[in-house]
Amino acid sequence: MRFKNLHNQKKPLLIGNVWDVPSTRTAEKLNFQAIGTSSSAIASILGYNDGEEMEFSELEYFVKRIAVNTNLPLSVDLESGYSRNPKQIFDHIKRLVELGVVGINIEDSVVNEKRVLLNATSFAQTLTEIKECLEKESIDLFINVRTDTFILLKENVIEETKNRIELYQKAGANGIFVPCIERENDIKTIVDSTNLPINVMCMPDLPDFETLSKLGVKRISMGNFLFDKMYSQFEQTTKTVLNQKTFNSIF
Repeated sequence: MRFKNLHNQKKPLLIGNVWDVPSTRTAEKLNFQAIGTSSSAIASILGYNDGEEMEFSELEYFVKRIAVNTNLPLSVDLESGYSRNPKQIFDHIKRLVELGVVGINIEDSVVNEKRVLLNATSFAQTLTEIKECLEKESIDLFINVRTDTFILLKENVIEETKNRIELYQKAGANGIFVPCIERENDIKTIVDSTNLPINVMCMPDLPDFETLSKLGVKRISMGNFLFDKMYSQFEQTTKTVLNQKTFNSIF
């Protein structure tokens, strides 16, 4: 699979995170090798908070519009599956695959009143069942498993991350996504703990791409940060128009 091979190249795969057709077309214009949806950005567009507040059908609609407007490999942020039932999660995945999706992100945390980590063993079992369903129907899909240890834990974060990676690798994960990891030593430790490709995400103190490549990182995501930056600039531009009482600043 072309998308899987992109995780084995010399330089890390820089994913163009998108949320609609215009952002997708921009990613193509800028020659990104692959794109991935940002669930947070799509939720924001629809007036939801991140964390499966939107319905899967709403995400599916956005994915469909993106998929028919690109030739790039498309991965979808499925959050934690929009269900706790492995068969239902598989059904969601199958519907995405029918749209042309070649990869998913699925995370080991859920948001109730606040975000919490799922039990690692139970989540690994969910992954195993999903993988079995995929193999039974001969569906080739890149499963990028996101572990939220660096978002949620303050103690023993390295050991807990390594333990979860081992469980998820045995369950059939194709890659591991560790958002909010920033320190070079931490990144190197996690990369060296597995032979699965490690994915990191845009953060204020994340090393530059060349350094990440030397550390062995295989995939870099932008998350929702470009989306947030875009709307921050929209607000500032609109504020300038209101203050100057002219549209000159736009042009």
